[in-house]
Amino acid sequence: MTLQATLVETAEIAPHHPDNAARNRLVIAILLVSTFVVFLNETIMSVAIPHLMGDLGVTASAAQWLTTGFLLTMAVVIPITGFLLQRINTRPIFMLAMAIFSTGTLACALAPGLELLIVGRVIQAIGTAIMMPLLMTTVMTLVPPESRGKTMGNISIVMSVAPAIGPTIGGFILANFDWRFMFYFTLPIAIAALVLGALRIRNVSTPRYAPLDVLSVILSAFAFGGLVYGLSSFGESFAHAGEPGPVPLWLPIAVGVIAMGLFAWRQFGLQREDKALLDLRVFQSRNYTVSVSMMLVAMMALFGTVILLPIYTQNVVGLDTLETGLLLLPGGLIMGLLGPVVGRLYDRVGPRVLAVPGAILVSAVLWALTTVGQDTAPWALLAGHVVLSIGLALIFTPVFTSSMGSVRMELYSHASAVLGSVQQLAGAAGIALFVALMTIRTAALTAEGVEPVEALAGGIRTAFLVGAIISLFAVLAAFFIRKPEGGAPGPGSSH
Repeated sequence: MTLQATLVETAEIAPHHPDNAARNRLVIAILLVSTFVVFLNETIMSVAIPHLMGDLGVTASAAQWLTTGFLLTMAVVIPITGFLLQRINTRPIFMLAMAIFSTGTLACALAPGLELLIVGRVIQAIGTAIMMPLLMTTVMTLVPPESRGKTMGNISIVMSVAPAIGPTIGGFILANFDWRFMFYFTLPIAIAALVLGALRIRNVSTPRYAPLDVLSVILSAFAFGGLVYGLSSFGESFAHAGEPGPVPLWLPIAVGVIAMGLFAWRQFGLQREDKALLDLRVFQSRNYTVSVSMMLVAMMALFGTVILLPIYTQNVVGLDTLETGLLLLPGGLIMGLLGPVVGRLYDRVGPRVLAVPGAILVSAVLWALTTVGQDTAPWALLAGHVVLSIGLALIFTPVFTSSMGSVRMELYSHASAVLGSVQQLAGAAGIALFVALMTIRTAALTAEGVEPVEALAGGIRTAFLVGAIISLFAVLAAFFIRKPEGGAPGPGSSH
């Protein structure tokens, strides 16, 4: 065996070896920057829909496909990333993801109308869907168990700061430039990350043969796509006063549920021979299952709150778009700043000491939001959002780290794909649930003769009440999260 072959084999067998530390830090840093860009892109568009409706001369329901199409593509692609991360090495899969994302960004920037803009967003979503599982899997492969909390804390910066500053940046661009500059802003950063990755990233994984089951791909598309589309349409329909859509609201959800059952049944059969598209043996770890359940509840609360607070601040309290963005900005920044601190604490004390108070804080804020009205002071909302962000910071890093560390190394790619899929479903479900409850209660109060603004406040309180009740399950789950022992328990482990 040659010296080069020996070094390659050593690097693959011992990714945590000190000789690889500098290489590992560089790879993770590039992946963090790239993931920050694609996450920023997700929320920078959130304030642009009204501008696009006017500039392109389209209806709200048509413009909404810029968001729905993005989420739908993410939901369909993420389950396939487990297969891709097994078959393709680190450097080429990174280049593929960022090249696809950059292509989609360029298409959006040059789009003459809504149709090509939607196509560009779909292309962007494909690249975005690959990046987060790639980052999570790479970190779990390269970082030793005793240091994972700190690194996951850095990942939480990406997850919280990028979405927090996205609307602010988008609002500034729209106030001073054409909407296309939102894409001109992210395009050079994406291309720079692509070039830097092509020059500096080294392959740190060991690809292996993994068969692609076409039937599983089709079933996953109908399952995850159907559920996300159905839930998104459900929320959107209620947001527009129950206007009927092109298909019955129940149909895509029913298709998604049936397809999900068939998809799971198919995976149970295929995973006996290690041929599953999404290996569900990750759920044989009790700690992983508890962590994912807690993530589901936390993401529902986060997305539901994020969609309701701007409605409340603008339509009930009377703040404008810029004031709302500034009110929500500190919480996101604090969540990001706390990420590394929480990560270091996780390495020292484990997840439960952090997740339990985090879940209690989130639940307490949601209960407090059930009392909001027309006379609620903006400073109280600011304080509540900051406390909510602190609670979520205490949840996300421990949950990500303990869940991923509870499965075997060969299942990391599947575990990260499941986490990504759960986030998409939870986000869609949270938005649909909160908006539907708000709209139903608002309509009922209006019919009783309640003044419109107060009726809307009542609807928002009802939505937060249900969210607060759901948050109690996260508090309960937090008591059962444990720090993985050794970082890679067997498939039947209860850790």
